Amino acid sequence: MRKLYFLLPGTDGKFACGGLWAELKTIKLAQEICSADIVTYRQREEGKLFIDDLLANQNLDDVIFMLSWGFDIPQLVNKLQPYNVVYHAHSAGYKFRLPASVPIITVSRNTMGYWGQISPHALIYYLPNQISDEFKNLHLERDIDVLVQARKSSEYLIKNLIPTLQKQCKVLVVDSYIEDLPGLFNRAKIYLYDSAEYWAQQGVSEGFGLQPLEALACGCQVFSSINGGLSDYLDPGFNCYKIAGYSQEYDTQRILQFLKTSAAPKLNPEFFAEYRYENIIQRLQVILDELNAFFDHKMHHPSSIKSLTRMQITKLLIQNKYQKLKKKYLQ
Repeated sequence: MRKLYFLLPGTDGKFACGGLWAELKTIKLAQEICSADIVTYRQREEGKLFIDDLLANQNLDDVIFMLSWGFDIPQLVNKLQPYNVVYHAHSAGYKFRLPASVPIITVSRNTMGYWGQISPHALIYYLPNQISDEFKNLHLERDIDVLVQARKSSEYLIKNLIPTLQKQCKVLVVDSYIEDLPGLFNRAKIYLYDSAEYWAQQGVSEGFGLQPLEALACGCQVFSSINGGLSDYLDPGFNCYKIAGYSQEYDTQRILQFLKTSAAPKLNPEFFAEYRYENIIQRLQVILDELNAFFDHKMHHPSSIKSLTRMQITKLLIQNKYQKLKKKYLQ
């Protein structure tokens, strides 16, 4: 099995985000299956490989480069064109295309569908993000009515809905790093998450949205937007409520009504099995086996399927119109 090099711009606080934490988790999982290392490419870091040194000094036929930082993908794919490259896709909508020679591993079915349309001739796999085992319902007394993380929250949530709720119940707004997030979720009755506005400004999609799923696993009732990867597992009316639904008054009514009952969502543990370690490590093993087989094939065979470029799409549209006209006038 080929060695994996996971390319990251860096791993310090400057690059801290959900995508980085998710990628670091994936690297740890991969290291249980094969040899895998971090390679940085924007900054040098002590104890880690740097991309330019790696490309200058080694024969790299027996390695796979795993790329994940969306905005850097076109430049990295071009730089690594002679090598074995895989895109670990978190979000969608970056407005670049990939050749069929670059397989894609997606973290949500939403993102998988996007790449299935954009790169129909690339190999595509689904590997969801992992929920750590500490995210579980401890059945403790919940002393927080409503929990909100300020980052990614909509203006509506912060400036309108939260001030209204603060007059009628106990609301905690968190705007810093939380050391014990499972513990905090176990203290809260409701978790509010509204990221659609944030991702609309970024121009890309919510890749997975781990926090609402973690909150559900801890027994919180979730009120959330349903954009991007959130649509993989959130099911309004069945395991969550849709936030920002029609009016502030309607949101407030539903939240306060739930607090009167305080009935935690009753979800079968099997609901979370897809996102737990046992399933993900098994899927990753299968995916890595297939990737190695593909790169063995690629060494001796060029791609032989026409790419679905804009020019090819235009050509097909013209052909279809011509055939329709031909059929019409020959009748």
